[in-house]
Amino acid sequence: MPLVVRPASADELARAEELVARSINDLTVRHGFGPIATSRRPDFQAFCLRDDPRGVWLAEDDGEIAGFALSWVCGRLWFLAELFVAPGRQGQGIGNELLDRTMQHASQAGATEMSLITFAFNVVSQGLYVRHGLLPRVPIHLCSAEREALVRHAQGPVLRATPIRTTAADLEMLRQLDVATLGVSREKHHRYLLGDSRMEGVFLEDGGERVGYAYVAATGHVGPLAVMHAHAMPGAFRTALAMAVAGDAKQISAFVPGTSDALAIAASQGMRFALPMVLMSTRDYGDWTRYLPRNPGFM
Repeated sequence: MPLVVRPASADELARAEELVARSINDLTVRHGFGPIATSRRPDFQAFCLRDDPRGVWLAEDDGEIAGFALSWVCGRLWFLAELFVAPGRQGQGIGNELLDRTMQHASQAGATEMSLITFAFNVVSQGLYVRHGLLPRVPIHLCSAEREALVRHAQGPVLRATPIRTTAADLEMLRQLDVATLGVSREKHHRYLLGDSRMEGVFLEDGGERVGYAYVAATGHVGPLAVMHAHAMPGAFRTALAMAVAGDAKQISAFVPGTSDALAIAASQGMRFALPMVLMSTRDYGDWTRYLPRNPGFM
């Protein structure tokens, strides 16, 4: 049977994420980083499908999933969260077919800016994205360290942290922070994170003023994190790291843009630069000195 590219359904997402994990590990092993991905529950993917199914696509060949793509839209921003082709099927035009379908999502939703985060060493995919008008803009590093090592290195001032609620006032504060840093509101994504019992979301306060927000997962991962002004980033990042260290996770991690002061703090506290990523977009947007993404799919 010929290859079929079609919208995905909810009951196919778990199999699609298994393909994503295999594809990531195939790529990272070939580039000397070893296997880094495990198949996880497709919670965010299911959320995106419910929110707007126009951005979720499968490539299928004789009943087998050969590729998967997922995008979401917030305001004028379209973001490609995932685009992966099964190992052994690269170079057959599957990625291009999937990208064409999911980029239709941008035009259907009226998005005028397009962006994604991909592996910095994946030059084949970068070539595909560049041909569609997305250029490399900002390096992003996955930084990680053992919790016990961070306990020894922890230093510097921290800000006051107060829980984020889903009240109108708190959601409006989040909107202001996101518009200031990214140019768009991400209210639906905050509601998703705040509904996750494994996630702690806090506002960061300095002298009684809310200067940012941060999320810390039970796994020890920090992000997303945003601050209203770049000078607040060092204290905000140290605060988030202190929250992560106070938990039970053995490993602490964060995705840190190369333009952010948080990168020097990560290095000074012994965090290892574990994986190089790059943000690509149709034009410069956002202030990446003031924002730390959650991961390459959530942004």
